Amino acid sequence: MTKDVVVEHGESSEAPLVAPVASGVGRAASVADVFLRFLAIVGTIASAIAMGTTNETLPFFTQFIQFEAKYSDLPSFTFFVAANAVVCTYLVLSIPLSIVHIVRPRARYSRLVLVFFDAAMLTLLTAGASAAAAIVYLAHKGNVRANWFAICQQFDSFCERISGSLIGSFAAMVLLIMLISLSAFALARRH
Repeated sequence: MTKDVVVEHGESSEAPLVAPVASGVGRAASVADVFLRFLAIVGTIASAIAMGTTNETLPFFTQFIQFEAKYSDLPSFTFFVAANAVVCTYLVLSIPLSIVHIVRPRARYSRLVLVFFDAAMLTLLTAGASAAAAIVYLAHKGNVRANWFAICQQFDSFCERISGSLIGSFAAMVLLIMLISLSAFALARRH
């Protein structure tokens, strides 16, 4: 006994019925990818600008003797600004490729490239934020054993800005982890 299957013009009898749903999930993941990239751009650029424009001058007894604190005095802060700028530039350059995934949700190799570079940028951002966080901790708490005094009691505006810049950078790290997970999910779903 055979069944006659009526196939309308433009349809194939071999097309799975689940394809539109799978394509919709892939497209939604790609839209989320672009959105997360924009949020990470905001976090990294805000962190770089906040740290890069941080300086504070305190007068000491007279106007002629002053103490100044600026981000470029510490190599860890300079590295932090550079790392955030590089990651922000990468994220901006990766958006067109991410948009391609909206149009072609089945693209696989370009998604692998994004996962690789996202992981590399996550590593760079983690290194920069960790180095800066160590210095921020010393600025707030000091180190009695090494005779390093906490400077945040005197340079409170400076410390508020450098602490705030870390928040944006750590938020961008979380977003990059989400991007990598989202891409891994999209790649695993196709197997």
